[in-house]
Amino acid sequence: MKPAERMKIDRQPMTEQDASARAKNFREVNQGYADEAATQEALRCLKCKDAKCVNGCPVGIDIAGFVGAVADGDLNKAANILLAANVLPGITGRVCPQETQCEQYCVRGKKGVSVGIGYLERFVADWARENREDLFEPPPPTGKKVAVVGSGPAGLTCAGELSKMGHAVTIFEALHKAGGVLVYGIPEFRLPNHIVEAEVDGLRRRGVDIVTDVVIGQTYTIPELLEEEGFHAVFVGNGAGLPVFQGIPGENLKGVYSANEFLTRVNLMGGYMFDAGETDTPIIRASQAVVVGGGNTAMDSVRTAKRLGANPATLIYRRSREEMPARVEEIKHAEEEGVIFRLLNNPIEILGDDKGWVRAVRCIKMELGEPDDSGRRRPVPVEGSEFELPCQVFIEAIGTGANPLLTQTTPGLEVNRWGNIIVDENNMTSIPGVFAGGDIVRGGATVILAMGDGKGSSVAMHEYLMNGK
Repeated sequence: MKPAERMKIDRQPMTEQDASARAKNFREVNQGYADEAATQEALRCLKCKDAKCVNGCPVGIDIAGFVGAVADGDLNKAANILLAANVLPGITGRVCPQETQCEQYCVRGKKGVSVGIGYLERFVADWARENREDLFEPPPPTGKKVAVVGSGPAGLTCAGELSKMGHAVTIFEALHKAGGVLVYGIPEFRLPNHIVEAEVDGLRRRGVDIVTDVVIGQTYTIPELLEEEGFHAVFVGNGAGLPVFQGIPGENLKGVYSANEFLTRVNLMGGYMFDAGETDTPIIRASQAVVVGGGNTAMDSVRTAKRLGANPATLIYRRSREEMPARVEEIKHAEEEGVIFRLLNNPIEILGDDKGWVRAVRCIKMELGEPDDSGRRRPVPVEGSEFELPCQVFIEAIGTGANPLLTQTTPGLEVNRWGNIIVDENNMTSIPGVFAGGDIVRGGATVILAMGDGKGSSVAMHEYLMNGK
């Protein structure tokens, strides 16, 4: 097919659950491509000789290669190409912000709409999971043992890549289930747990050992892993899961959640099934809920509160819509589901009743001033504009920090003023043989950037393990 003919094909929409129905359940919103839609979308690719889209992929997928294979109807080849570069394609196809990464570089986007690379990635990953059993031929063992701290996207990727190189890899996970933020922080309606479980099981089949309920910094320290447990190198990918609060009055009231606790109760521990007697984890079902924040975690929180019965479920953000860091698709889905957006507003106090429960949040209107260090215009309070929003649940989704438990029990490990681990260009820390990546280095970032860190670290770790460099 000639490029001119490809240009005439419109981008294929993703089938979605009806908004009014999905706002009341936790089933996945996006339903995936049918075969014909996937083929048509793949045919939109212009097969650029110098595929710029790869420049926007932190894990270096041969995008033109796998998309071309979909267009040719060779899904087995497409899966081989995709899985060679990405050990978690079913996950990234769902939660990776492709619109600001690979799809942003797509040539078609200059004169129209980019190819749906993320949708095609999901399609191929789901096909592979359902239609074939990958036979992994283990490489010759190197005799080297590697410990990976944390089973989030950075840790899983690093472990998967190292296992391909012949190293014996053990992942240590603090929670009772592997997946890190993928299982505790992202709701079922965006990333079903069975998808994460399938990807994790794939790593187990490759020989990766995953040990849960182990807190590095308490059960073992990094020095103990190296000196007593016989590991030759360590990768730290334990994320940044320490909740951040605004420090406003009333945060000690009952009904105030950090987004971490709220989402963990619902996602990892099944709190949304508590009323049905299917779980022991309670979660407050409020008739009115307010979430503060503008990122994907805030969207996840307010959409979850909506599904738990909040009407209204309100999102407060101190800047305008243009500055919101959340994915465009997530904002769109939230609006379709009936979430109320109160932009250019900010909470200043949480108000309680005489029994210590949240009854309302006091807010103030904001206006945008000059740009701050982030390049976004600084929000400035409007004097005399205070108002109250009634609510029984208030959720703070304004970011997370680095948990100091690991870093404070690792002598000689350098961190910055935010408590994030400092690494060099090879992701090695100040301690030889100890590498790090993901949110514990970057602060709050995306799943795919964490995966890029894990993959890059695996290359450097292999060189260190084999050559001492």
